[in-house]
Amino acid sequence: MDEGLAELLYRVDMLMSEAARRRSGPDQRLSPSQLRLLGTLEEIQPATQHQLAEALSLSDPAISRALRPLEAEGYVTISVDPAHRRRRLVSLTPTGQATFLAEGKPLEEELRTALVKAGFPYDRYLADTHRLATLLTPTEPRHETTTRQPDGTPEPD
Repeated sequence: MDEGLAELLYRVDMLMSEAARRRSGPDQRLSPSQLRLLGTLEEIQPATQHQLAEALSLSDPAISRALRPLEAEGYVTISVDPAHRRRRLVSLTPTGQATFLAEGKPLEEELRTALVKAGFPYDRYLADTHRLATLLTPTEPRHETTTRQPDGTPEPD
C-alpha cells in the first residue's frame, strides 16, 4: 500500500500521541492533548477562546469543553474580555504554567533529543512542517474596504 502524505502525517501523529501516553505513566495529571493546550496557551496568552481554538485546529465548542476541566483544576482562568463583553479571555494560572513546564516541556524536549540522536534532521523537519501548516491553513475571506455606491460601483476617491 502506497501511503500518501495525509496518511503518513496521521500515522506520525498517532505514534507521537501513543509515545506521550506511555511516557506520562499513572502519576501524570494531564493528558497529552491537555498539555498541548497549555503549551499553546503559554505561547499566545492571553487569548480568546476562538484564537485558542484556531491555534489548536479545534472548533469553538470543542475548546470550550476542553477548557472546563482545566479551569476547574486551576490550570487556566477564563474571564470576560473587557474590550468585547461577549468574548472570553483564557490565561494560564501559575499552577498551569508550572505544570506545563514540569510535564509538557520535558516531553517536547525528549522528542527532539530522540529525533536528533537518531540522525533525523529536526530543524529542517520543523521548518518544513511550519510551511506545510501555513499552506494548509484556510485563509480568511478578505473584507472589502472600498466604499460602494447603491448601484454597486466603487465610489470615486
